[in-house]
Amino acid sequence: MTAPNNFDQPVRDFLTWLRVEGGLSEATLAAYHADLRDMVEDLRGNAISDLGAVGPRDLAAHVQMLHRERGLQPSSIARHLSTIRMLFRWLEAERRIDRSPAGPLVPPTRWKRLPGVLTPKQMRALIEAAGPGTSRLWERDRALVEIMYGAGLRASEVCALRVGDWKRELEVVLVTGKGDKQRLVPIGKPAIEALDQYCGDLRNHLARFPDRRSDDRLLLSHTGRPLERVAVWQIIRRLAARADLGHVHPHMLRHSFATHLLAGGADLRVVQELLGHADIGTTQIYTHIDRSRLRDVVEQYLPRTKKAG
Repeated sequence: MTAPNNFDQPVRDFLTWLRVEGGLSEATLAAYHADLRDMVEDLRGNAISDLGAVGPRDLAAHVQMLHRERGLQPSSIARHLSTIRMLFRWLEAERRIDRSPAGPLVPPTRWKRLPGVLTPKQMRALIEAAGPGTSRLWERDRALVEIMYGAGLRASEVCALRVGDWKRELEVVLVTGKGDKQRLVPIGKPAIEALDQYCGDLRNHLARFPDRRSDDRLLLSHTGRPLERVAVWQIIRRLAARADLGHVHPHMLRHSFATHLLAGGADLRVVQELLGHADIGTTQIYTHIDRSRLRDVVEQYLPRTKKAG
């Protein structure tokens, strides 16, 4: 068995395999590439230039560097480790190395940090901050907030929505998530009304440019171009300041969507499907619901806790 002579070609081959066989999005591939670039640079700095010569201690030292020098959080380090494991498992399967050195590595314990969530009252205040007269683009801003909260969308997902993805007659939106996986998410009356108002007037005005810069995207900037993620952050931050809510970022709307559904009695598996999570373990973080509701459920269904009639 011949070990690889250097890092570059095996890493390129691995990324090509991920693109072709895994069907991963460009953003995900870029994240894998960045993780592997960090590893390669660190190993080369320690005079290691051959993947076949990498051992568990070398990888453990790399992980320590990520924590001590780069200051990465455990969740980010865990992602790095996942990338490294995949690379070496692939090299082993391809018979480019004898054995993966990543097996003994144990991922750091992830801190149980609960996501930031807005209360229903705060959510209403954020939506109302995009009201008539607040901005010449208030209809777009309101549609943006309503659909992000009403469908639990990521900033990247809402930016990618096209006009045809909004199925008005079915009252659903077709969402393209991570890995280009698609899901249908129903939306409620407030989001429908906000989209109707925006599309019926303002969007036609924004998309009037003859060179079709809108690319048929649903949400447009003031120049008619597709709305970008940085603009979504700016809009949410501006609305939050207007509503005196402090620091609010776009992902909090997605967190709030999931948390409010579970607090209202939605099944965890349903929420997983709506969010587009591949692993239900990712969805379980939203089970930090109102403890008073948990107490009510226990008292209602556990016989020993029922009050005597």
